[in-house]
Amino acid sequence: MDLSRSVNDLPYALAHHEELAARIDGKRLAVFLDFDGTLSPVADRPDEAVISKSMRDVVSALSESCPVAIVSGRDRADVHRRVGLDTLFYAGSHGFDIAGPTDQPVRHQEGTEFNAEIEAVEGKLRTALEAVEGVLFEPKTASLSVHYRLVRPADRVTVEDAVRRILDDHPGLRLLLGKMIFEIQPGLDWNKGSAVLWLLDTLGLDGPDVVPVYIGDDITDEDAFAVIKSSGIGFFVNSREETDPGRATAADYAVEDPAEVGLLLRFLAERPHRRS
Repeated sequence: MDLSRSVNDLPYALAHHEELAARIDGKRLAVFLDFDGTLSPVADRPDEAVISKSMRDVVSALSESCPVAIVSGRDRADVHRRVGLDTLFYAGSHGFDIAGPTDQPVRHQEGTEFNAEIEAVEGKLRTALEAVEGVLFEPKTASLSVHYRLVRPADRVTVEDAVRRILDDHPGLRLLLGKMIFEIQPGLDWNKGSAVLWLLDTLGLDGPDVVPVYIGDDITDEDAFAVIKSSGIGFFVNSREETDPGRATAADYAVEDPAEVGLLLRFLAERPHRRS
């Protein structure tokens, strides 16, 4: 993975409209979007995250001229329900569960053979952490998120110790670190970047006339930034209170928050790119 520079060294996307226009005008676009921290502000509880009407409207408008996919750590059905648009592709559980709209019924799943083992890990963690206040469990297809944003700082090491100790007995699973989240997944060579490549290939969007665009804010989005590095454009959502300022990234540009993501999507929707 090419993590070529710090997130704070990225050029500000909204100040480079002419440069961006030169890269996309006359091309076909394929747009991939994270949800939490990108389309919706990060919420303390997963069930509190919402997408604004204006954001939904601009995503819907963009999907009329090019393929748009939501690539989220959330369960696919959950993020589909929150976005509420049936014209999009959805890749949930960090890309392990992919489905298309009704007029393009693509379907792909990875790692479902690990569901029982992940469920067993969840049971062990719930028992081990029942005395720790603020831990939230988010079971999904082929993965499990353990949220500790609401846990007292003094107790967070207890959560991490329990996660690592229990996973020591499950070598077929892997641990990813997100924003106040421990992500437990099958130990397969599959991630958000894999989902992006699968969709580009399946939809016939892997040619030189296509510019893939990926917008995301989390560490798990780096796999997607990396796979489109040579052919597309990656935009990092740099919510500074949530981001390690020394973090390296494979993204090309930055925006500040979901409100600016909306402005960027509006810009993309209004450019004279070739319609797919």
